[in-house]
Amino acid sequence: MLGERRPERTGEERVSGVVHAEGLVKTFGSVKALDGVDLDVPEGTVLGLLGPNGAGKTTAVQCLTTLLRPDAGSATVAGFDVVERPNDVRRVIGLSGQFAAVDEYLTGRENLEMVGRLYQLRAKPAKARAAELLEQFHLGGAADRTAKTYSGGMRRRLDLAAALVVRPPVMFMDEPTTGLDPSNRQELWDVIQDLVAGGTTLLLTTQYLEEADHLAHDICVIDHGRVIARGTSDELKAQIGGERVEVVVHDPARLADATEVLARVAVADAGDDPVSRDEHVRRLTVPVRGGARLLAEVIRALDTRGIEIDDIGLRRPTLDDVFISLTGHVAEGDEGGGHPDEESAADPGERGKERNP
Repeated sequence: MLGERRPERTGEERVSGVVHAEGLVKTFGSVKALDGVDLDVPEGTVLGLLGPNGAGKTTAVQCLTTLLRPDAGSATVAGFDVVERPNDVRRVIGLSGQFAAVDEYLTGRENLEMVGRLYQLRAKPAKARAAELLEQFHLGGAADRTAKTYSGGMRRRLDLAAALVVRPPVMFMDEPTTGLDPSNRQELWDVIQDLVAGGTTLLLTTQYLEEADHLAHDICVIDHGRVIARGTSDELKAQIGGERVEVVVHDPARLADATEVLARVAVADAGDDPVSRDEHVRRLTVPVRGGARLLAEVIRALDTRGIEIDDIGLRRPTLDDVFISLTGHVAEGDEGGGHPDEESAADPGERGKERNP
């Protein structure tokens, strides 16, 4: 609670990261949602947790925030064991779940004041903090409207504001920008960066790969309950190769000729068929080494063959490429449905209910 002295930690409870997990296991019937997950989030950093639907991301968050008890393994948050000292964990964390958890029949202002009072803030500080957050999240004009009149994006912003009422040192955000338009998403990114700059430690799950690229110091890719890759954004991109030349051919009849040209500049280990083709948009992609010099050579070779192009460029792999390479498919836009991991991870009455357990 705000202003309350935090519980003492023993020497055995001190670990390398503010959020630390080793071998977390959680099963639901025959489904193993977590299968030995290890995580470590140093103080004042952001860990991005990526993975397809049903990968185990939300289950991991629920175990770390004491909403679920792991079946095996261990985890600590701010040095407190999540199983042995759950109340201490809850005093130092904020949680914003996948679903906005606001009281529809209270106004935005009343929602935030209520959270402050539940954390034993006095009435005046609770009102002041609510007003500050309403302005910060651009909800001042709707502060005295009931939450049931809010749009989905506004409800999401109100939920996130509620998670920050007591300025917790450790935050868990489970897909925080779902439902926000690009402008509001950028505003939230700015808020998150300010929090981390102020010393907050954050574990973030997201369905937007550019969000992890923009915010996360380190990234873990999780699939089928296991961490299958970890590292910085640049390190993960380096795992799947270097540069790529992309060419959009003007005439579909010349795709074969252009493919022949590009195959000659492919890296040696690219295989027998190094050029990827998307005939619908007439795009060819080939892995290369050589940078801008090689790009100029490709342009000259295409021109010599009389192959007209609409576009050409040199690019590095993106996190989308990493995701596809590691999991076998693109990131999905809805983290909420269809898999026992995500839908059965907690009692239905508990899902999304608690933002600061």
